Amino acid sequence: MSSSLQGDDPIMYNQPIVIDNGSGVIKAGFAGEDKPACYCSSIVGRPKYSKVMAGGLSEDDNYVGNRAQMNRGLLKLNYPISKGIVRDWDDMEMVWKHVLNSELNVSNIEDHPILLTEAPLNPKTNREKAGEILFEKFNVPALYLSIQAVLSLYASGRTTGCVLDSGDGVTHVVPVYEGFSLLSSIKRIDIGGRDITEYLSMLLRRSGYGLTSSSEMEIVRNIKERLCYVSTNLTRDEEDARIEYSSRRNEVLNSKSSTAGNTAFLSKSSTKGSNSSTLPNIYEDYRLPDGKILSIGTERFKSCEILFRPDIIGLESEGIHEMLNNSILKTDIELRPILYQNIILSGGTTTLRNFGDRLLKETKFLVNGPSSSSSYTTKSGTASEASAMKDANMTSQTKIKIFAPPERKFSTWIGGSILANLSSFKKMWISKNDYLENPDILHIKCL
Repeated sequence: MSSSLQGDDPIMYNQPIVIDNGSGVIKAGFAGEDKPACYCSSIVGRPKYSKVMAGGLSEDDNYVGNRAQMNRGLLKLNYPISKGIVRDWDDMEMVWKHVLNSELNVSNIEDHPILLTEAPLNPKTNREKAGEILFEKFNVPALYLSIQAVLSLYASGRTTGCVLDSGDGVTHVVPVYEGFSLLSSIKRIDIGGRDITEYLSMLLRRSGYGLTSSSEMEIVRNIKERLCYVSTNLTRDEEDARIEYSSRRNEVLNSKSSTAGNTAFLSKSSTKGSNSSTLPNIYEDYRLPDGKILSIGTERFKSCEILFRPDIIGLESEGIHEMLNNSILKTDIELRPILYQNIILSGGTTTLRNFGDRLLKETKFLVNGPSSSSSYTTKSGTASEASAMKDANMTSQTKIKIFAPPERKFSTWIGGSILANLSSFKKMWISKNDYLENPDILHIKCL
């Protein structure tokens, strides 16, 4: 073992840095902290129009993270990570440099080990390139790469459970037993929050709202985060939307100030009739930066349906509820009851309203059949419960519990912070000397 991994090496006592490398948002901070000090977009922006740059933006400037978001109207935006895989390493290096130097104010990165997260089932080349950049360009003393879902489980205080992690680019299910992921049971689908954003953009175009450029897609993303939700009863929500639309349309037609040409614009501000308070509450207004108001209706919940029905966007893949159930069914029969009772949600996409309710409903249907009964309870760290009928391969009745921790948007980073701060974890670090001797050690030690 290299001397850099021994307990008497002073470098290993410096505070490690934890970087949760998300497709949409990067979370970073020092191990041992309760929450990440840095939460910024994994995005790089470059000026689109050279003549506009006279106001202070240089044509050669690159804008990273939140600064790129602030100037998005003048920039062409690029996400270096897509579907959990780094596609643009130059921009990825730029994002890391921004996070370490500007966000965390680290001046001596060569003294801090880094724990970097990654999605499961990523290509080996992705891990190798990350190691090459961090060791050879950033000169970090030690590195460790960990699967995001395992860290999320640690953050929940468990070492055994089944994690459903849905981020911006990818959704995966990882059964974990005593801290080790069960590789043969991991399921992954390349659908996440960004796909919901893109599908929402298409639905809005059908409604006459053209938001397609890279900067406009950030507006659509904001609409998704503020207004979209997962429907627990699609038929009811569609009927409520039809009733509300018809009623508001009639109000506009009957208004003396309206004309036939503006009936497509049904904002709440234009329909304040006496019966508005009794209408279903499907339609919501969104004000664009230029002051124009969009009225968002069925798009709010239809955009999220792709999580449960990927075929809507042309993907031949199982929905997240099927993926969850099939992943558990691939584990040992004696382990399944434990996993069904310890399903942990993680990632920003799982914070969509009603996500846990719908997942419970669909999973319960798969496990129990349509006639099963259940109860749903919300407590601190929301828990959803259902009685599961006997599965063909299960010997007794089981319960399904889905836990949605309030901090699940940060749970991967929190788990990494806990792990990297343990004194017993020092032996897991891969030193730079070990890496230079054998780069394949990244695949040997980082399981």
